[in-house]
Amino acid sequence: MMAFLARLGKQPWIWSFAAALAVWLVTIAFTRGQGAGEILTAALSFATFTIIVGLGQMMVISTGPGNVDLSIPATITLSGVVAMKVMDTDTARLAIGIAAALGASLAAGVFNYGLIRLLRIPPIIATLSSSFLILSTAISYGRGIRIKPPPPLADFATARIIGVPIAAIFVLGLSVVMAIVLQRTIYGRTVLASGQNMRAAWLAGLNVDRTRFATYVLSALLAGVCGIVLSGFSGGAALNMGEEFLLASIAVVVIGGTSVAGGRANVPGIWGAALFMYLLVTMLNTFGASAGIRLIMTGLIIIAVIVIAGGEEAQR
Repeated sequence: MMAFLARLGKQPWIWSFAAALAVWLVTIAFTRGQGAGEILTAALSFATFTIIVGLGQMMVISTGPGNVDLSIPATITLSGVVAMKVMDTDTARLAIGIAAALGASLAAGVFNYGLIRLLRIPPIIATLSSSFLILSTAISYGRGIRIKPPPPLADFATARIIGVPIAAIFVLGLSVVMAIVLQRTIYGRTVLASGQNMRAAWLAGLNVDRTRFATYVLSALLAGVCGIVLSGFSGGAALNMGEEFLLASIAVVVIGGTSVAGGRANVPGIWGAALFMYLLVTMLNTFGASAGIRLIMTGLIIIAVIVIAGGEEAQR
C-alpha cells in the first residue's frame, strides 16, 4: 500500500485532484455539510466545458515553447453563433447546424496555422490577431440575436444520470480517446517529440509541420464542440460566451501538470484542474469574496504553478 501511495504521489495529475478535494472539504465545512452533493454536480457540469477546450490547448502547448492558442474564446463564440443560427430552434436542422459550426471552427484552425506557417508570425501573436477577426465574423453573422437551441441539444447539455451530467460522461470518453491518441499513435508521439526538441523530431523523420497543423485544427474543433454544447447548456449563443475560457483553457493545462516547455501532456490533470478552479470560485463565493479577489486568487495560483514548472529542466 505504501509503495502504491508513493507511486501515486509522483503522478503530476494527483495534486490537482488533491487541491480540488481540499477546497471542496473546506467549502462543505463552512456550510456545515449543506449542499455538498449539489456542489460536486455543479462542478462537473461547468468543468466539462473547460475540459473540452483544455484538451485542445494541452495539445498545442505540448508541441513546444511559444505554442498557445489564444483564439479559443472567439472560436467558441463563432461556433455557438453559427450552430444556433443554422439550427434556428429546429430539431430537424440539428445535424446541419453541428456540421456548420464545426466547419467554421475548422476554418479558424486552418487560418491560425496559415498565419503561423506561411507568414511566420509567432503563435501567440497569430492566434491573438485571428481571434479579433473570428470574433468580428461572429458578431457580423450573429447580429446580437440570441436563438434558443433545439430541445435535443438542450437535453444533452443539461440532462443528468444519477446526478452525473451526460455531457461530462461524453467528455470523459473524449478524454480517454485523447489519452490513447497521445500514447499510442504516431500523431500523439510526434506531438510530444516535437515539444521535447522540434529539430531532433524533424531529423528523426517525423512530419513536424503536419503535426502542428493538425494540432491547431484539433484545438479549434474542440473549441467548436465547446461552443455547441455551451449554447445548449445556456439556452443559446451569446457574443461573450467564450471570454472566460481564455484564462481557463491555459490554467487547467498548467495546473494539471502539462509542461509549459512542451513535450509532456497530462490528460487526467486537466480534469482535476478544471474541478479545482470551479470549486475554488465556489469556495470564495461561499466566503463572500468579490469578483476581484476571485480573479487575483486564480492569477496567483497560475503564476505559482508556472514558476514551479519553470524550474524543471526542459527535456532534450
